[in-house]
Amino acid sequence: MLFCSSASEDLGCRRGEFSRKHYGSVELLISSDADGAIQRAGRFRVENGSIDEASDYMPGTWRRTDVHLENPEYHTRWYFKYFLGKVHQNYVGTDAEKNPFFLSVVLSDQNNQRVPQYRAILWRKTGTLKISLPYSPTKTLSVKSILSAMNVDRFEKGPREILNPEIQKDLLVLEEQEGSVNFKFGVLYAKDGQLTDDEMFSNESGSENFNIFLNLLGDTICLQGWAGYRGGLDTKNDTTGINSIYTVYQGHELMFHVSTMLPYSKENKQQVERKRHIGNDIVTIVFQEGDDASPSFKPSMIRSHFTHIFALVRYNSQNDSYRLKIFSEESVPLFGPPLPSPPVFTDHQEFRDFLLVKLINGEKATLETPTFAQKRQRTLDMLIRSLYQDLMPDMPKNMLNRRSFSDVLPESPKSARKKEEARQAEFVRVGQALKLKTIVRGDAPTSLVTTGLCRKEPWESQSFCSSFPYDIVCGDSWGQSLLVATDSAGVMLLEDSPTLPPVQVFDKTLTVKQMHVLEPQDLLIARADKGKDARLYVYRLSTLKRGIEERQLVRTKCDSRENKLEKTKGCHLYSINTHHGVELRIVAAIRNKLLLITRKQSRLDCLGSIATVTGTTDSPVEEFQYIREICLCDSPVVMALVDGPTGENDHMICVAYRHQFDLINESTGDAYRLHHVDSNRVNFVAAIDVYEDGEAGLLLCYNNICVYKKVCPFNGATPMIQPNTSDFHFSWNQMPNAIVCAFPYILAFTTDSIEIRLVVNGNLVYTAVVPELQLTASRVSVLAIRFYL
Repeated sequence: MLFCSSASEDLGCRRGEFSRKHYGSVELLISSDADGAIQRAGRFRVENGSIDEASDYMPGTWRRTDVHLENPEYHTRWYFKYFLGKVHQNYVGTDAEKNPFFLSVVLSDQNNQRVPQYRAILWRKTGTLKISLPYSPTKTLSVKSILSAMNVDRFEKGPREILNPEIQKDLLVLEEQEGSVNFKFGVLYAKDGQLTDDEMFSNESGSENFNIFLNLLGDTICLQGWAGYRGGLDTKNDTTGINSIYTVYQGHELMFHVSTMLPYSKENKQQVERKRHIGNDIVTIVFQEGDDASPSFKPSMIRSHFTHIFALVRYNSQNDSYRLKIFSEESVPLFGPPLPSPPVFTDHQEFRDFLLVKLINGEKATLETPTFAQKRQRTLDMLIRSLYQDLMPDMPKNMLNRRSFSDVLPESPKSARKKEEARQAEFVRVGQALKLKTIVRGDAPTSLVTTGLCRKEPWESQSFCSSFPYDIVCGDSWGQSLLVATDSAGVMLLEDSPTLPPVQVFDKTLTVKQMHVLEPQDLLIARADKGKDARLYVYRLSTLKRGIEERQLVRTKCDSRENKLEKTKGCHLYSINTHHGVELRIVAAIRNKLLLITRKQSRLDCLGSIATVTGTTDSPVEEFQYIREICLCDSPVVMALVDGPTGENDHMICVAYRHQFDLINESTGDAYRLHHVDSNRVNFVAAIDVYEDGEAGLLLCYNNICVYKKVCPFNGATPMIQPNTSDFHFSWNQMPNAIVCAFPYILAFTTDSIEIRLVVNGNLVYTAVVPELQLTASRVSVLAIRFYL
């Protein structure tokens, strides 16, 4: 069955181009007193949605589907969700540097989709690493192979299994170090003209508009006797006020520390009790009265070393709208959703959703700053070492060496099996009790299925072809149709209509392994056959279309003799430039040789931005010219073409082979090391060229790792390859088979799931379980995906 995920505005309309400017720019913000003397200064990233804050108040056009919780706990808290209260194995060992580690492994069903797989969590002082590995009934997975997949190959002491069921409590504590599932946010009321924190904290009450805003945020609750999440407030003696604002959003309990609801003291001008709570909140909302002509709030007005993010909210009574502005301390990583332009919301419910998601994502991002990350690492290191030392005396009786994850060895005596079954029953009982206790305590990650908003996500799929009898090798979209190469029936055109049967374009004598449909260039590029007989073929789409419409005979391999690019014999891989502009470039890999090909005699139609070709023959072969050959030290596995900023002798080719990604200068053939893979086994997945504000960058994907490298402006013919503040890396939760950029998302396709993250920071957004999945083709706004159901 074929499914198509299509969202023309939401998915990939900016494919290959993105900008961090959507997430604000860093500014030095200075706060002065009434006499003009500088009080405080700080560097904050300012998100305003538009360059001019005083721009028109007409609401901006933005996509509701861009609003996502990043790294949602229901997808990231694996131990609670998949391990706790279920039969699983836990191991302890020390790595080559003598640092203790813990490994948890479970054989689970992916979200009840009948997809069994191994899930593993590696607990180390640097943090947790998660990975899913496929299950095979005929092949047992060993502890060593799982650790090797996590790039841990050398040990000081090999892993040994922990049998004590109480270990589950300790591992749950380790997982909770990732951060709370509940949040507390400050809410500070500022009257028009107030420029100091003493003035703002001294407001005894808020305006009617402020009270309406509080009602939008959540419910007013009585603190005395409150049994839910309290966010550090007193629920017994009213020492922190009588009431507060509370809500539950997508499974998270949120408590708001509202300045006007916290105790007020006439004698204390600094309002220490109020500052004690709001000043210790990572994120604070500032509701400021007045219009845009009034002096605006700046974070430097607040004396707090703990608050990293301020959300400035202003209400406009003229059109009943809210304007939002975000200040983030410079060290906070980028987080979404980006503000619309202008950042004005007339739909109050949409504003609430946007604001709460922004606040939650912002606090999570702050926990990744050096200050919080180092503290978390110290705590995690202390907990792991303490747990390891506690286990050492019981090592002989409570631990067991095991080669695999079989629960009971088939040849074990009956008495041993019964003993093992009793141990497992006690293990599950202890885990289930812990799980129930966590849920009752309110610290459990909650399913978004029961608490999330009902809205259509941009990656939701729809049936494209309900019955297709052949295995698909590759494909590409052609208009609203899909051109696919099959394993045994040639190349077929599938129309976007359930009533129209597939149309055969080439018969099975032409075995296509790779293809690109380039509609603006009226061109089909295909790599057919294998080994010495492999070649590149080029066809005019208009000629193929005419043959289909006139119902001419199906083309064979013999009919394609005039379409061969002869010098590409033996080609095992090719790549094209994704931003064609005037010149189409093709690089064909023939063992360790690269052949650079361009298309000549093309001109750009300035009005329609469509390339037209002066040739009149049915075959476009004569329009291609061979530029040069480049010899490499090995045969490339993955390739990508990178456009230079000038287009004059500065185009590059990214190639992956051995244990490295290299950049090759197209003009000189010189190679530069881009990234070295420090792993015993390397499975190269993709190299994707992206352009941030016109500057080239590369997403390098291998094993379950994705690395973003920015190729700085070229110095002559040599790219500046050096560490850049915009570089980042992240780990997929599974080993992907294919990667697709559909901005603002990056999607990883495995054999049974689609993992969706944000390109700008690598944060997880969603994981969709799709049994027996294969990516067929991707296009700017359409993902055509092969599902075997």
